[in-house]
Order: sequence, then structure tokens, then C-alpha cells
Amino acid sequence: MELDEAINLRTSVRYYEETPVSDEDVKALIGAAIRAPTASGLENWTFVVFKSPEAREKVYELIAEGMEEYYRAVKLSEEKIQKLRKRMYEEGMYRAPVYIAVFIDKRVRFLKGLEFDEPEFIWSVESAAMAIQNLMLKAVELGLGTVYIGVTNFRGIERKVRELAGIDENHYLVGVILVGRPKGDVKPRRRKRGVDEVTRVI
Repeated sequence: MELDEAINLRTSVRYYEETPVSDEDVKALIGAAIRAPTASGLENWTFVVFKSPEAREKVYELIAEGMEEYYRAVKLSEEKIQKLRKRMYEEGMYRAPVYIAVFIDKRVRFLKGLEFDEPEFIWSVESAAMAIQNLMLKAVELGLGTVYIGVTNFRGIERKVRELAGIDENHYLVGVILVGRPKGDVKPRRRKRGVDEVTRVI
């Protein structure tokens, strides 16, 4: 598969088959992830793979909790929240055979001093984000679907994910990635703005 094809086929997948994802595929995904650029060569990322039925159910419940909090934060109606619950609990939206939580260790840094706290943190998150993109593109090559979940970062939910992962408060959760075989036909959506609209050449 050519890189252009993987980039253009990648899309957010919200419904998955129950087919397990092999340990070999998970290893290949993380192997691709850690080839990403990493600020100052620190490689201060950790990938926690939730595969057991018990762990996956707990992560799923936290995602559902975060999605509902998100809907309320953007002032969506109770009717829409009920539709969300139906899609999740009855139709299985976001229920996947594998959840990968991506953390950074805030203690691992290159520049010391309070004045560098913010850039060091941003660089670490950017490194993890690039790793996530590598992982997602590798998933396309393997015939797998993925979606990035950010609502697990909400206060309280992020702590519960960390505790489930056995990770302490020195770590920051960049996001949870769902992985599995897409259910049904999945078509990438066109971007609202084209290259010319988002590019400035000076």
C-alpha cells in the first residue's frame, strides 16, 4: 500500500466487528508509533493496551461517561443525549476489541526550570500525537480501523483511566485509540477546507 492511499483511506471508525486484533498486529501498530519524531529524542511515551474483556468494559464505560459529559458541555438537548446512549449501549458505538491509551511521562524532559514547563509539555504531547498518527496509518495498512477519543481527558475520567492502566499522576493521558475491524462500509469524509484555503506562502 502506498502512503498516499493510507492517508486518504484513514478515517474515524466508530463501529467495530467483534473479531479480535492479534498480538502481532498490536505490536506492529506500536512499532510504527515509536518511529515517530520525538522532541529532544526523549521517547517519553507509554502505550497501555486494554485487551481483556474486563478492562475493555471499564474503558468503554469511561468513554460513555466522557461522551455524555461532552454532549452536556456543548448544550445538546436531552433528546440527543438519549440518542447517544442508544447508539452506545444498544448499537455498540465505540465498543472495540482493543483500546490503546497513550501517555507521556511529564518527568522526562530535556530543559529544566519552570520557564520551560509549558514548551516541554507541548513538545511531549506533540510527539505522542505524531506517534498516534503513525499508529493510525499502520492500522489502515493492516485493514484495521481506528478513532481517537479525547473525552477521556476530562477531569476525573482521566484519573480513572490512569488508575486502570496502573499509571501514576506523573503521566498525562494524551488520548485513547480504538482499534478493530470496521463494521460495515466506512468511507473517508472530505475535508471542509482545501489545501489552497489553509495554506499561506510568504
